[in-house]
Amino acid sequence: MVRIPPYLRPGDTIGLVCPAGYMSLEKAQTCIDTLQAWGYEPRIGKTLGGDSENYFSGTDKERLADLQQQLDDDKVKAIFCARGGYGLSRIIDQLDFSKFEKKPKWIIGFSDVTVLHAHIHTQYKIATLHAPMASAFNEGGAELEFVQSLRHALEGRRSKVQAPSHPFNRKGEAVGELVGGNLSLLAHLTGSPSELKTKGKILFLEDIGEYLYNIDRMLYQLRRSGKLDRLAGLVIGGFSEMKDTHRPIGKTVHEIIREVVAPYDYPVCYDFPVSHEKENYALKSGVGYKLKVGKNKTLLEE
Repeated sequence: MVRIPPYLRPGDTIGLVCPAGYMSLEKAQTCIDTLQAWGYEPRIGKTLGGDSENYFSGTDKERLADLQQQLDDDKVKAIFCARGGYGLSRIIDQLDFSKFEKKPKWIIGFSDVTVLHAHIHTQYKIATLHAPMASAFNEGGAELEFVQSLRHALEGRRSKVQAPSHPFNRKGEAVGELVGGNLSLLAHLTGSPSELKTKGKILFLEDIGEYLYNIDRMLYQLRRSGKLDRLAGLVIGGFSEMKDTHRPIGKTVHEIIREVVAPYDYPVCYDFPVSHEKENYALKSGVGYKLKVGKNKTLLEE
């Protein structure tokens, strides 16, 4: 049984960290201001806008210490990962989740934060929030329904997300715990202690900036490792900025996915609004959802 962290109340503290790639404080300021406007107290970790001079927001030791401090601090009721990128898999095995396990709190983010979502679900059966990060708040994004869905999730409102029909959709209904995230990271975690168990689950996938042949390879890795065999349902989110080789693979990303999942009979939907683009609704990872893939629309409801 998955445990649900306490939902937030006005005045609660949200810790902001960058456990992977670097982000300047300036780029996160609108997010910080918005969290305050929502009634929360942002606490800025050392890795947000820190002294790093390379890709990462700090050394492995610094990023580990910053995230560990937020996990252990009882005053912090949620941990907001301001940016993804790459880096969590370098520190995930050194994190101590013993206090977090006793007093769970919401972990927020996507992309590289998929490592945290998967690890916490597999090892501790605690729900997390796959949701927009700090850059999504900029340029008016804080007012959009996608960022607002994060606010609603933190307040404990049930989510209900609708998507238009897609010609490749496979109709049907499914009920199960919702798990998933970034395809690259899920493939990367295969064989590790953070590897997702997907039997009976509704799996959602998204990615950005990958070569089409690599999407094909990662999907076959999931298939060969049994991750696609006994799903309740499959939700395909945004696959943006896909790249092709000089000699093209000859298929679109949706055609690649359709071919890989052809042997199965569970419902599948495409172009669901979870992605690296602005269309990125907050989803409670590990929580039970109902998926309805119909003739005219798709509905994913908590």
